[in-house]
Amino acid sequence: MSDSRLRNRRTDVQEDEQTDERTDQACPECSGRLIVDDERGETVCEDCGLVVETDEIDRGPEWRAFDSREKDEKSRVGAPTTNMMHDKGLSTNIDWRDQDAYGNSLSSNQRQKMQRLRKWNERFRTRDSKERNLKQALGEIDRMASALGLPENVRETASVIYRRALDENLLPGRSIEGVSTAAVYAAARQAGVPRSLDEINEVSRVEKSEVARTYRYVVRELGLEVAPADPESYVPRFASSLELSDEAEHRARKLLQNAKEEGVHSGKSPVGLAAAAVYAAALLTNEKTTQGAVSEVADISEVTIRNRYHELLEAEQGLPMA
Repeated sequence: MSDSRLRNRRTDVQEDEQTDERTDQACPECSGRLIVDDERGETVCEDCGLVVETDEIDRGPEWRAFDSREKDEKSRVGAPTTNMMHDKGLSTNIDWRDQDAYGNSLSSNQRQKMQRLRKWNERFRTRDSKERNLKQALGEIDRMASALGLPENVRETASVIYRRALDENLLPGRSIEGVSTAAVYAAARQAGVPRSLDEINEVSRVEKSEVARTYRYVVRELGLEVAPADPESYVPRFASSLELSDEAEHRARKLLQNAKEEGVHSGKSPVGLAAAAVYAAALLTNEKTTQGAVSEVADISEVTIRNRYHELLEAEQGLPMA
């Protein structure tokens, strides 16, 4: 438990003890039961209404809360724990800037002292090889997720996946970067914001083949439930990058839904289908875009876009596939 939480708990216990002591006392006038009015800071008799004590010290917070959720949000007990840091955010961080609280530069002796404190703090934060491994991996996950524009919940999920892989001893024989990349790829697919292997490979420090191999291994060993990528999940990102209208995005989704009903999507790359649907929707809604622009956004060849484009239009018109 953190120091701030412990202090808060001690304060609450002290307040409860003081309240119990006053409650056990009897009214000096009628020997009635005394109650404490925290809002007015008074102790009064429940029977005759005599005010026994006034102007009591309010040991509670200066803010007000009207429900339990608001109370939890406002309570000052430090930052919440997170799986995105190797120590879950419970350690102390020493700022790298040699300045005091007022922004003034520290003296040479103070700078040397702070440097020694940083060094020892860093040593204490990573006391064994497992923590050093986890620190490096979580840094890689954060870097790749930032480069791919993934939300915080995906980073949290990827961190949990890596922690599970580390606890179940899946890392021997595999690189930290490879398992980290596989965790990001799996977490993005689980969250419904998938990235293609090519996009993952651009920000990763390992080869594409190693990412795919490690991903299959981690999913199998951890028993992760990862559904096949849905082509529709790529449409909003592609349409936004091409600055297409909501009408074009809706039309692209409709094309993909028709393709699923006709079975065109079976065995096809979801990225290629999504790119072709966006290109076809742009043409059908009279919006200017080119196969080259779509190819650059989706990171897929123009040949694939043309092939999937014809298949989507044939499925839209209900024509038999060649």
